[in-house]
Amino acid sequence: MRLTRICASLFALWLPLAALAGPITTFQLENGLDVVVIEDHRAPVAVQMVWYRVGAADEAPGESGVAHFLEHLMFKGTETRAPGAFSDLVEANGGNDNAFTSWDYTAYYQRVAADRLDLMMALEADRMRHLRLDPETVLTERDVILEERSQRTDSDPGALFSEQRRAAQWLNHPYAMPIIGWRHEISELNRETALAFYRKFYAPNNAILIVAGDVTPDAVRGMAETHYGSLAPSDDLPPRLRPQEPPQLAERVIRFEDPRVAQPYVLRTYLAAARNPGDQGDAAALSVLAALLGGNPSTSVLGQKLQFETQKAVYATAFYDGLAVDDTAFGVMIAPSEGVSLPEAEAALDQALAEFLREGVDADQFARLKTQVRAEQVYGQDDVQGLAYRYGQGLATGLSLADIEAWPNLLDAVSPDDVMAAAAAVLDKRRAVTGWLSAPNADLAVTQ
Repeated sequence: MRLTRICASLFALWLPLAALAGPITTFQLENGLDVVVIEDHRAPVAVQMVWYRVGAADEAPGESGVAHFLEHLMFKGTETRAPGAFSDLVEANGGNDNAFTSWDYTAYYQRVAADRLDLMMALEADRMRHLRLDPETVLTERDVILEERSQRTDSDPGALFSEQRRAAQWLNHPYAMPIIGWRHEISELNRETALAFYRKFYAPNNAILIVAGDVTPDAVRGMAETHYGSLAPSDDLPPRLRPQEPPQLAERVIRFEDPRVAQPYVLRTYLAAARNPGDQGDAAALSVLAALLGGNPSTSVLGQKLQFETQKAVYATAFYDGLAVDDTAFGVMIAPSEGVSLPEAEAALDQALAEFLREGVDADQFARLKTQVRAEQVYGQDDVQGLAYRYGQGLATGLSLADIEAWPNLLDAVSPDDVMAAAAAVLDKRRAVTGWLSAPNADLAVTQ
């Protein structure tokens, strides 16, 4: 297996990454539905994904959680199908299905045998415009979501810390809102709120249909026309303009204490550029910077300095995801070793970042990293659902097909100078939120 991976990595050094993807065809139905077909005939499997260009950041003030709420309600029946029948039919045909909500999109998918794709389109098209919401079912599902919040957020100090940190990061932009919603606003969601959101945003001209697998463009076009083609578009889609952040002038600091915290840590996030349509260079450099600082602990800058050299940390990392409609965040994190206080951990993290900015990129380390990045792009071609996700997420956040296909080559073109320029620009504490998570009465004293 290791030899196979090494060979694939070397192979990727010279093979153009864009050429590794299967044939990709795009077209648009008359009602505005965008369709992307990704051919992969290695197995008789197909994945259908429908991405709506709407998420938690598009909710009206006071209605946090409605996008996620509607995601749940989409499984509760249509004018012709009973609640639960959708997933039952998928399972009965040997497939699986699910859905997810983010700040910028909501997506639904099924993975089935290729000869069941027509049925999946019939099911998905049915609930795109013909959802039926029984008042009692809506109230029951609202209770389900409140319980989900109790289990996944309110009972998890890390999740609560993340909510508070995001609220401090974005003062004006709706990225500050939790996807699941604030509890007091979830409890006020109702059938009318959900239906209004559904009727406005769930329409073919606000959706992207991705079909990947053992399919042909002609067959997909025929099925899409049959099942989606007659659906009426929305005539009142609002422009996707969110309130933007004012300039951040000073570092923001949050200290969150909870008796359930077993491992304290320091997490800092800096405001950072997203992958902008036609201009992804900065995002590519930030992606490589995150991998260089916080990838494999045994080879990354923070891992080597903090986990092995100084042994100040049991774990240290960096992260960045540029797929967002508006500006996003670049993060670094350190979980201190036993006996190391959070102030000491933060000081060690700051020192490691300062040394990196002063010393620059190690040439051998950079070469290894670029090989790993290329290899990851190669392996990504083997997962048909991953390909559907990659294209759907990019298109749903405003990128073009050309932007998505150019991304691997943009990563490959990033130079050490690009990385250092990105680091100098983004690692500015005046544009950051630094958070400490710990149990009460932890050793937080600043040591001399």
